[in-house]
Amino acid sequence: MSGHISLRALVHEALEGIGSRPSRLIITLLGTVLGIASLVATIGFAQTAAGQITQQFDALAATRVTVAPGSTQGPGGKERATSKLPWDAVERVAPLAGIVDAALIGKLPASVRVEAVQVQDPSEPQKSSPPVIAASPALMKVVKGELQTGRFFDSGHDTRRDRVVVLGAEAAQRLGVNRVTGQPAVFIDGRAYTVIGILDAVGTRNNLLDSVIVPLNTARSELSLSTTESLDIRIDVGAGPVVARQAPIALNPNAPDTFKVGAPANSNALQDQVESDVNVLFLAIGIVALIGGGIGIANVTLLSVSERRGEIGLRRALGARTRDIAQQFMLESVTIGILGGLIGVVVGLFALISVCLVQGWTPILAPWAAPVGVVVGALVGLLAGGYPAIKAARVEPVDALRDA
Repeated sequence: MSGHISLRALVHEALEGIGSRPSRLIITLLGTVLGIASLVATIGFAQTAAGQITQQFDALAATRVTVAPGSTQGPGGKERATSKLPWDAVERVAPLAGIVDAALIGKLPASVRVEAVQVQDPSEPQKSSPPVIAASPALMKVVKGELQTGRFFDSGHDTRRDRVVVLGAEAAQRLGVNRVTGQPAVFIDGRAYTVIGILDAVGTRNNLLDSVIVPLNTARSELSLSTTESLDIRIDVGAGPVVARQAPIALNPNAPDTFKVGAPANSNALQDQVESDVNVLFLAIGIVALIGGGIGIANVTLLSVSERRGEIGLRRALGARTRDIAQQFMLESVTIGILGGLIGVVVGLFALISVCLVQGWTPILAPWAAPVGVVVGALVGLLAGGYPAIKAARVEPVDALRDA
């Protein structure tokens, strides 16, 4: 009698062995399902989280470029500016590709005082004065500001050099101004300036919330502003490198290197770094779960070998080779791993989509994640079933039949 067992018969016997104990199969599958589901879901969560973080980064830092005058170390360790931003800096950079808005910003000396009332009581202690900032009309768009009340000054105010101001929320509280109806005024160096708006929040430059903001040309003519400290530019996402290279040339073609430029890093590099870091964290969790699933398969397969010693002995007595016995148990183990992988992929995808729907995110998952989940499940089954299969193949027919 030939001892050869066909592949079809081997697969049939393996499926019979797996299906003969459905409750044990479910318990065995549970560890692998959880491991593969963790693996697939965490890959998706890592990529989705990286996408969300990158979007938040793009919303602020990735759409902002700052240009400031260069400086050098002067006598006594003091910084000395080596260049100046031109007063028409906004007009010079406006035609550049990728620029949405730009605002020129200057800070007046701390000696410039701001007071809510012109008459002071000598007996009252001297209060600190909020800083005065001069800016172009597009400042609100550049810093993504929101007004609590009133409005921001426009190009008409700036051109006419009107004495108007916008107060940051903290500065308004310090000065006791909480509304703009009735045209309240504050006094800057003894001159009345009408408050036309109160700033509530900003996306960048939080120092504006504790400042008094005046039109740039008003500060030049009324407050002797002689220089500016920064040109803030809002750009399209991804235009940072181009704007950073071209803006200094537009400001001073003869000496572009005299400006300091702050531009966002490449967003793709940031996303890759975030995704890599999150992947390492979550994959560690998935691997631990997979190890648990593999141990479960190995334990159940070993238990199956012990319970089926009589069956193994009978097969050996009827001519089955040790290789056939090993292949059957290996095939059972691999089949359990593949089943766990398939179910785990479905569970992982369901978990990813459910969380994204609840959070309002766009789910992101690499196309290779699902096939890899099934392959990993098969490998876990293969590795977990190796030792039990070898142990089953080494069972002597006489001993097995005697035990049975």
